[in-house]
Amino acid sequence: MDRGDRIIACYSNLLLSVSIGFLLFSVVSSQIPLGSKLIVEENNYWFSSNKDYAIGFLNFSDQYSFGVRFNAIYIPSSEQAAIWTAGWNVKVSSKAYFELSLTGEMILFDPAKGKIVWQSKTGNTSVESAVLLDDGNFVLLNRNKSAVWQSFESPSDTMLSGQSLSVGQSLRASSRGSLTSYYSLHMNVSGEMQLRWETSIIYWTVGGPESAVRAILGSDGILQLLDQQSQAVWSVYGEDHNDSDVKFRFLRLDSDGNLRIYSWENNATSWRTVWQALINQCDVFATCATNGICTLNASDSYVCWCPFRSTRDSNSECLIPYKPSCESGSSMILHEHMYLYGIYPPNNTVVQTNLQQCRSLCQKDPSCHAASFINNGTPQCHMMNSRYVGGQSDPSLGSVTFVKTCSDPIAVLPPPVPAPRKVSQKICVACLLEVAAASIVVFVMLQFSIGVYLFRRRKHMMQKSALPHIVPNATRCIVFSYSEIKDLTDNFKQQIGQNVFKGLLPDNRLVAVKDLNASIDERRFRAAVLKIGSIYHKNLLRLDGYCCESGRRLLVYELAKYGSVDKCLEEPRMCKRLTWRKRMDICLSVARAISYLHTGCREFISHGNLKCENVVLDDELEAKVSEFGLRTIQAEASSSGGLAETDVRDFGKVMVVLITGCQNADEACYWSYEKWVKAEKEMAMDQRIVVGADSEELERALRIAFWCLQGDERMRPSMGEVIKVLEGTLTVDPPPPPFAHNQQWPPDDESPSESYSAL
Repeated sequence: MDRGDRIIACYSNLLLSVSIGFLLFSVVSSQIPLGSKLIVEENNYWFSSNKDYAIGFLNFSDQYSFGVRFNAIYIPSSEQAAIWTAGWNVKVSSKAYFELSLTGEMILFDPAKGKIVWQSKTGNTSVESAVLLDDGNFVLLNRNKSAVWQSFESPSDTMLSGQSLSVGQSLRASSRGSLTSYYSLHMNVSGEMQLRWETSIIYWTVGGPESAVRAILGSDGILQLLDQQSQAVWSVYGEDHNDSDVKFRFLRLDSDGNLRIYSWENNATSWRTVWQALINQCDVFATCATNGICTLNASDSYVCWCPFRSTRDSNSECLIPYKPSCESGSSMILHEHMYLYGIYPPNNTVVQTNLQQCRSLCQKDPSCHAASFINNGTPQCHMMNSRYVGGQSDPSLGSVTFVKTCSDPIAVLPPPVPAPRKVSQKICVACLLEVAAASIVVFVMLQFSIGVYLFRRRKHMMQKSALPHIVPNATRCIVFSYSEIKDLTDNFKQQIGQNVFKGLLPDNRLVAVKDLNASIDERRFRAAVLKIGSIYHKNLLRLDGYCCESGRRLLVYELAKYGSVDKCLEEPRMCKRLTWRKRMDICLSVARAISYLHTGCREFISHGNLKCENVVLDDELEAKVSEFGLRTIQAEASSSGGLAETDVRDFGKVMVVLITGCQNADEACYWSYEKWVKAEKEMAMDQRIVVGADSEELERALRIAFWCLQGDERMRPSMGEVIKVLEGTLTVDPPPPPFAHNQQWPPDDESPSESYSAL
């Protein structure tokens, strides 16, 4: 055992010793002596002293498990959920019995099987009695009334309020019918709590690195990860946290692979789900197993459907309709907004390539059955070498899937081959020599072609992915409750922009919280957040989380140290740092960010509201574009507001503001163009810039800005062309009057003229 394990073990023992001290209050009235027995046919139980919990045999469709369940008088018998069972998923017959033997061993014996099906292996630990505590913990005690075994340290699929899940412990979901469950919840040595399928597929993770030592569900409905000093390093709140009407809570890893918190209120008739780890059930790995692809219906419930099953195929499994041995060749069927992954085996071959090459690689590889292409900043092709796949389909997914299928057999038999003509022996010898020579040439060329193909394929292929499973476009965004938002912003104390507030996460990261202050459909909001959160570019502001609760819609972004460009231009000290070179760097960074939104993502995204207020500067004065995609969330895009040309026009205004320093973009555009026409371009530059610009570079910057501002949007350049001009790799001609198309010149007496240049 290494030092870290010893520390964790000592810490766990200390917690155990402290908690056991509270046992003595209820031991006297509810001790279970050695030799006690419970029999299925007698339907008898042992109870906690407060009668809130009972331990005995639990009926599951004429099969029985031994365990602890709720027993409170106001919980109907049909809702008295099991909270611990002996031996995961162990079922016994109606003849079985449970005994606390005279040696202190717990034994579950089934005569129908003729054997002990579970035992506690506590026969040599000096056990003298057992007790079911008022918190639902079943404990074996020695003569000193110290615990030598307890159900809280051997959990099945449930954690009660006050119960901890320490490093190395896990919950395992119960089976669904006859199907064995592969879902489990783990606390690993890195301080992370993870949901897993089998052992290698991780589909949900919180916490880390190396700080948390246990997870605990508080009586107030807050699930937390605690460090060695019992300080919270991560927490999540149930919808009814701190509600005094709630009598019971528990955390359970359900058979569908999702982790949920349940609560029971006064006068309730059923358990209420107040939190779940994955909002979209389709994000749980293998939700549909091999029975189809997961998708959400109109009521946000998941359904499993098979998009590539033949109508003649009555097989309940949804398998890829391709076999490497098919003689009629293969074809690739395109499925938009779908992502597949292998289940048996649960690993894919990952290649960094483009969409068309992804399709081609799979079609040429006889072992490839399907391929999913995703682009979360890095284009990836996930190829599956098995018919047994799972996945999900949703309009919000940017992934594309190609499914290989055997081509239909030939409907008409080929014509019979005519009988060969008889030729002389001399002619046949000549033919054989020619055929032999041609065969050698073809063989050499074939070998060369295969070699070239294998070389190129090997160059593009990566090793098989052994990384944890990540759902495509999984944003890794934190889902905050509204009370958490209020806590991290100190009740919205510090406003740093319009509806934007400064906040601090528990890990001391600063964030900016934007209140959208709008009524937005929950499903559309989550779909849009999923899309925005999946976009990664160094010049785009990262989305860290969101809140979608009771009509409130808030976004949590990383905080840029120096704030928006417009405020930096107003603040004298920051304005001094915005040299000509830095301003051109900002223009180039913004151009690259908008170009990525237009052409670098799987789907075209228009910013829709580009302006200096939405360009922020980090601690190295690197520009990042914020609030991209919000028009999609708020459904405010007009007929032109979603077009690339609108973003190009807005970019032109941003350039003019940075060049001139004038915050009124429209006014600055007219005035700077007038100066440029009069060959007074130096007068258009912000006079606060200490070191002036190179005349040629200033000319180039003004020209491309005025091209972006053209009233006829068909004349505006693409953002890719803008980038090349700013980089100096593309020349730019003098632009025509940018406002000629809409004839909107301001009166002469309204231009800022010389009064502005004195700023």
